[in-house]
Amino acid sequence: MSLFAITLSAAVLLLVVGVALLWSGQPVERAAKAFPRSTVAAVVFFGTGALWFLRLLSQLGPADFGDYRNILVVVFAAVGLGAFFVSKDFLAVRGVAVLTLLYARQALDASMVYTPPPASRVWLNGVIYVAIILAIWLGAAPFYARDIIGWFYARRGRAQVLGAVCFAYGIGLAVLASNYHNLP
Repeated sequence: MSLFAITLSAAVLLLVVGVALLWSGQPVERAAKAFPRSTVAAVVFFGTGALWFLRLLSQLGPADFGDYRNILVVVFAAVGLGAFFVSKDFLAVRGVAVLTLLYARQALDASMVYTPPPASRVWLNGVIYVAIILAIWLGAAPFYARDIIGWFYARRGRAQVLGAVCFAYGIGLAVLASNYHNLP
């Protein structure tokens, strides 16, 4: 992906999250609180993350795993399917963590392509590194996602403040993305 596309997609994601949290009505609160244990969200997010990972694994060259690539694809596919039966709890959170890490790889690769790299890429990289830290933490201990969501909705206005921050950052990234449209 190009730096323009990855920055614009990050901006759109932040804008969507920001608008949802700014609105923060009862449906949004109920959906946020139900998300960590949602079976539908687990299938969508974990399933998408697993398929994306299997696609990347299947495209590795001989220098990476040689003749074992196909065996690894089968093993990881079995592990991914097994996760739906063995560790159902908080699978949606783990799925978002997997997708975040896979997206972060694409984003950081896109921001490192240009020589010299644009200095403004630090705004994209900053939010990506924060997302990586959260993804690793919540992927290892997904029950904290429930606690964080509960904390944001325990007092009126906390979710809206986070929504305003996400929205403002998303606007900033969208403006930066428009500057990257002319990069080669």
